[in-house]
Amino acid sequence: MSKVEEKLAELGLTLPPVAAPVAAYVPALRSGDLVFTSGQLPVVGGKLPTTGKVGAEVSPEEAKDLAQICALNALAAVKSVVGDLDLVEQVVKVVGFVAAAPDFHAIPGVVNGASELLGTVLGEAGTHARSAVGVAVLPLDAPVEVELVVRVKAA
Repeated sequence: MSKVEEKLAELGLTLPPVAAPVAAYVPALRSGDLVFTSGQLPVVGGKLPTTGKVGAEVSPEEAKDLAQICALNALAAVKSVVGDLDLVEQVVKVVGFVAAAPDFHAIPGVVNGASELLGTVLGEAGTHARSAVGVAVLPLDAPVEVELVVRVKAA
């Protein structure tokens, strides 16, 4: 078990299986020392635990927890192409999308669910640049979606 997965276990979390794509793409792709994940939804056990807009059907607190699940799914996608999360040198960029009700503006706070998890689990390597974007709708009516770009050690 990698040090990253040991840290997840200390937090009571486990790395899930890689979420199956819902369209024509792969969960992650390596290019040189970078791994790009596709947008990861908060899928648990093959389905979304909830759907809807943040600030309407989904509370900001619940959405923040869902963003954490997205980050876990993204880490699983990274592991699927590099084999060991201890090879992650740096999370370079996080992009979080939040399906927001028209009057909901606390988008960054929701995406903090992903950012805080990455920082806790990866330490300094989890420090990253980030975009947090409010959108009208996400695939499968998911409340949140997160994608990562990570730099990994050479193979």
